[in-house]
Amino acid sequence: MSALVGLFDSGLGGLTVLRRLQERYPHSSCLYLGDTARVPYGQRSAAEIRAIAAEVVAWLRHQQVGVLVMACNTSNALALDVAVAEAGVPVVGLIDSVAAELDSDCVGVLATPATANSGAYRRAIHACHPHAQVLEVGCPAFVPLIEAGDLQDPALEREALAYLAPLLAAGVDTVVMGCTHYPMLRSLLAGLLPPHVRLVDPAASAVRRLGPLLASMGGMPEGELGGVEVVPPALRTRVCVSGQAGAFAEAASRWLGYRPAVERVDLRSVA
Repeated sequence: MSALVGLFDSGLGGLTVLRRLQERYPHSSCLYLGDTARVPYGQRSAAEIRAIAAEVVAWLRHQQVGVLVMACNTSNALALDVAVAEAGVPVVGLIDSVAAELDSDCVGVLATPATANSGAYRRAIHACHPHAQVLEVGCPAFVPLIEAGDLQDPALEREALAYLAPLLAAGVDTVVMGCTHYPMLRSLLAGLLPPHVRLVDPAASAVRRLGPLLASMGGMPEGELGGVEVVPPALRTRVCVSGQAGAFAEAASRWLGYRPAVERVDLRSVA
């Protein structure tokens, strides 16, 4: 039996990672946790984020996940070591996954303030490409606006122009969407960038990296799926939140393409 994949984020953003995972590995079973009672993480202190990560990962561990995907850049940036220590299973992060695949001399990163201030992307990219120029910009307005659900809100374009300005002034050739919410703005961001600037979603790199892990744990390797019945994502994915389940289910339908069954859980319980 394939390992249960656990993913977590503060809210809806990690669903962009879940959807990529469901599409690439159509036989994977997933457990998604949105810590909506404490969204957003990106404007919290490092100490808060590390404490939250320990609690969330402990809960996921007790759900017997076989591999953990940190579908949240902020916790990845500030608490990867906490997750690794607490999980007891392999942990896949977004930041080091995408850093290993980048091939650019001048990279811009759009992220939450906590991620940007941590310098995590710069360190990870420099570890792979020591001479690359890396500029990280905190985008405090994005997550609240995206979670509000109106992606046509003119405020999104105003904020995007402001956040992109220093990156374009520096001549970046790659922009990394350093928050899992931001792929919901892909069309907007792509329309504001010059054609030669590449827009990158770290989730794609993390999901690719997950493949060999799943195969080693009994999962079905890509390319060997013919003739095997595929279970719909809604039937092989458990979605949990720490806040209001109904509101999350309604909002999640726009991200996943189907309305998931959502249950509210108490993260202080390990039952």
